[in-house]
Amino acid sequence: MRARTLNRSADEELMPLLAEHDMTAFKLIYERHATAAYSLAFRIVGDRNRAEEVTQEAFVSLWKTGARYDPDRSSVRSWLLAIVRNRSIDFIRREAVQRVDARRNPEDVLADVAASERTETAAATHESTRELLGALSALPEDQATVVKLAYYGGFSHSEIAGMLDAPVGTVKGRMRLGLEKMRAHLVEAAG
Repeated sequence: MRARTLNRSADEELMPLLAEHDMTAFKLIYERHATAAYSLAFRIVGDRNRAEEVTQEAFVSLWKTGARYDPDRSSVRSWLLAIVRNRSIDFIRREAVQRVDARRNPEDVLADVAASERTETAAATHESTRELLGALSALPEDQATVVKLAYYGGFSHSEIAGMLDAPVGTVKGRMRLGLEKMRAHLVEAAG
């Protein structure tokens, strides 16, 4: 009887129960949103097993932190998918850092990025992408490396600084200079 009553409840009504670790409320939230959560994780991490792991982590987090949900800020679905998105990005970064830690060579990390993840090859047929790649290849090596690690690897300035054994300010400067040179190259090519 209780499960039937809860089944008709809105997600927002289930969250206070989930915050009290009500298993029925958790099960209903899971049944309603697991497919969307898995789909999002799969789109980000690109692998079924990894997507399952990320989805599981997100729902465990939901179980532990359900009391943090604020209905005034978003719907339950949006909040949960934000958790999945953040967990997916964290998962990708952890894997990348593990590869870097194993070798400490940023060029090896870039070489390991799968072609389907890089999109460079698939998008090369588009003129704008060719122009961007041309602008990138015209950069000095230190600037190109920083831009590639940020774009292809998804690394933050501080993560790149750690990989290159350089100060964060230097990485930011190289990024800024590299992007300015790319912009100038693109303006010149368009003119």
